[in-house]
Amino acid sequence: MEKIKQLVEKELNRQNHGLELIASENFTSREVRELCGSILTNKYAEGFPGKRYYGGCHVIDEIENLAIELVTQLFGCRYANVQPHSGSSANMIAYAAVLNPGDTILSLSLNEGGHLTHGSPVSFSSRYYKIVHYHLHADGHIDYEGLAEIAKTCKPQLILAGFSSYPYTIDFAKIKQVAHAVGALFMVDMAHIAGLIAAGVHPSPFPHADIVTSTTHKTLRGPRGGIILTNSEDVIKKINFACFPGHQGGPLENIIAGKAQCFYEALQPEYKIYIQAVVKNTKACADEFARLGAVVSGTDTHLFLLNTKRSYQITGIDAQHKVEEIWITLNKNMLPDDEEKPGVTSGVRLGFAALTTRGMTETGAKEVARIIDGYLSKKLNKEEAQQRVEALLSTLKDVSQL
Repeated sequence: MEKIKQLVEKELNRQNHGLELIASENFTSREVRELCGSILTNKYAEGFPGKRYYGGCHVIDEIENLAIELVTQLFGCRYANVQPHSGSSANMIAYAAVLNPGDTILSLSLNEGGHLTHGSPVSFSSRYYKIVHYHLHADGHIDYEGLAEIAKTCKPQLILAGFSSYPYTIDFAKIKQVAHAVGALFMVDMAHIAGLIAAGVHPSPFPHADIVTSTTHKTLRGPRGGIILTNSEDVIKKINFACFPGHQGGPLENIIAGKAQCFYEALQPEYKIYIQAVVKNTKACADEFARLGAVVSGTDTHLFLLNTKRSYQITGIDAQHKVEEIWITLNKNMLPDDEEKPGVTSGVRLGFAALTTRGMTETGAKEVARIIDGYLSKKLNKEEAQQRVEALLSTLKDVSQL
């Protein structure tokens, strides 16, 4: 249909003619895109390799087994389920595999860096499970001692780590000690930092975690989808059953092929160089904001938080809309102790996984901070800011050629 082709071209132009700073987005390789749009989408394959409910799955089995082999090699674990359609699906499946309705999950709240599926009142997670939250110190780091005290009191069945907007390194070993002490399972949602873990620039959740979930986009730079990993044969059996027939039907084998390709790419030496550049670019931008006088979090990862209310007297949602005028895309984000509603927020989240894929350097990352600071503080007018964005865009790779 001509209309949809025109809209796809319009979206390609938007992606090329903009600075993508949403921390949960990235640009896939051409190989990943081709596999996701391949004839593999034609095949129904309910079940798992060797145990399908449809005939003609022998090739599909090889593809899914290859994806499992690659992802377990990438993260140094024994078992994997590569079928979840998303990170939220992966979390739902993982919870269902090892918990009963009404069991207690100890997690970090949304406004302190957690995800919707970690117990937000609007998520399934808070409807099916009892949610208790641990907290951050005033400096924005996890209060591990407080976590241990809360765990002793609430006796959770599962303790959850891995977050949506937490910019610091996580001490998985320390949380595992707490979980062991109170008889809880330890689960890590590494959706945001999976690429950093794969590249060895963030500690691995293994061997500490009982279950690890992730998306395959974000820093892993693959197609949109989820995975569940474990070292336990008993746990993987429960996960597989909770996945199918529990929560999903036929897996998206074209997407699983795309996942396999992204796992293969993440195993290559150049991927580690890429992730190292992501971390350097993120820190360069955050440090430049701080030098300019803005209120920002620190960062050890691919993202950081900018307090727009304290820095520019503007809410997160208004800042998000404002920078769209100069072709910069980022997202409003709750901050610790945020007094604004989730739809408004006091700040924004910025990440450099996507721009680094397009060739962004530390020099460019600093310029991004200067442009945003200049525009939100009204030191730059719209035309001046757009000209500087155009200059940066001229140094970046075309999205369709990646």
